[in-house]
Amino acid sequence: MSTRIILPDFRNTPAVDQVGIEERVARFTTRSIKKSSKQHGLKLVLNMIDLTTLEGKDTEGKVKQMCYKAAHLHDVIPGLPTVAAVCVYPTMVKTAKDALKGTSVKVASVSTAFPSGQSTREIKISDTKFAVENGADEVDMVISRGEFLKGNYNYVFDEIAEIKEACGAARLKVIFETGELSTLDNVRRASEIAMYAGADFIKTSTGKISPAATMPVTLVMLEAIRDYYYKTGRMVGMKPAGGISTAKAALHYLVMVKETLGGGWLTNQWFRFGASSLANDVLMQIAKETTGIYQSADYFSKD
Repeated sequence: MSTRIILPDFRNTPAVDQVGIEERVARFTTRSIKKSSKQHGLKLVLNMIDLTTLEGKDTEGKVKQMCYKAAHLHDVIPGLPTVAAVCVYPTMVKTAKDALKGTSVKVASVSTAFPSGQSTREIKISDTKFAVENGADEVDMVISRGEFLKGNYNYVFDEIAEIKEACGAARLKVIFETGELSTLDNVRRASEIAMYAGADFIKTSTGKISPAATMPVTLVMLEAIRDYYYKTGRMVGMKPAGGISTAKAALHYLVMVKETLGGGWLTNQWFRFGASSLANDVLMQIAKETTGIYQSADYFSKD
């Protein structure tokens, strides 16, 4: 028998202690990591990356090249995983799906008038259905930030719920564009709205504005996931996106996930990095750990 989830009053979500958040984040960045754990962590990071191309100049050829890299990150180093997924516009989903046939790499598609979210509900639903019908395994939607900031929380909730229904079997990631939400209290509120509306993942940013993902914002979202899990028993994933470009920073994020949510979230089923430039830095670090020397960035493909 399923347990009925009672919706909270989204106007009265818990206030965030910003000083406390910043103090906890500072502690995560001082953790020392042993060499053997570092190598494991770096491969884990690779396997959590969503390689992404979301530009107006995207072509089928560029998407195919990115898909090849997704499955063959650096073949001269044995034992490397693939990335978790590639993320493209809906019109490129079929190209990506065909290119990744026979691999474990998922295809994610942005949706709902990404990145602005400024469109009608009907167009957003159509956008989502088009992506899923073309083979998207995952959908990354953006919330209506204007409605959220006006306090129309039920509007945002209903929109997410309708997009979730339109996703069918595809998993839904809900993007807040935290750089536009202004406060950590708003980040916490958006997290609760999205999770109760059915989000499978909550995601910081589109990567199109600054600031994008930060550790304080991500920690607030992780704590919201933890509290939601305690209340409902349902796991929700997390995806910081934009601004994470170094292996060192990515490892700090993994420490934060482990200490906030536990090891159950340390798989690409529940945690992702939306940071394509991160892959090459991680590959350079793995090569250094493997060979003892740094390789030039020229040895790694950009796409």
